[in-house]
Amino acid sequence: MKKEIPFDFVLEKLLSLSPQVRPMFGCYAVYANERLVLILRNHARFPNDNGVWIATSREFHASLKKELKTLRTINLLGGGNETNWQNLPVDDDHFEEEVDKACDLILKGDPRIGVIPKKKRKVSKAY
Repeated sequence: MKKEIPFDFVLEKLLSLSPQVRPMFGCYAVYANERLVLILRNHARFPNDNGVWIATSREFHASLKKELKTLRTINLLGGGNETNWQNLPVDDDHFEEEVDKACDLILKGDPRIGVIPKKKRKVSKAY
């Protein structure tokens, strides 16, 4: 049985970028133009961190929080410490509005959102 991708309105919003979705750690990673931009998470475990995770860097947190008022640290990853990833929590009253703003930033190519994943190295077998 295939799990349903949560918050699929995000994919509709980013449709012009031909987003790719890949399962990642029980969530769904969203890629746009080779960049990992978001993770969509709606899990029974650690529900406090459900929502849309934004791939960014610590240096951009302050400026992004000025535009995305509900943006916060993901407790699951950093144990309460600041991590590069930030969350727009699903339980916030303005969740869809905030996610829509984040998608608009992605559509405009905002350099604060998204990371280019490191290429996996192929392991050669010794014979």
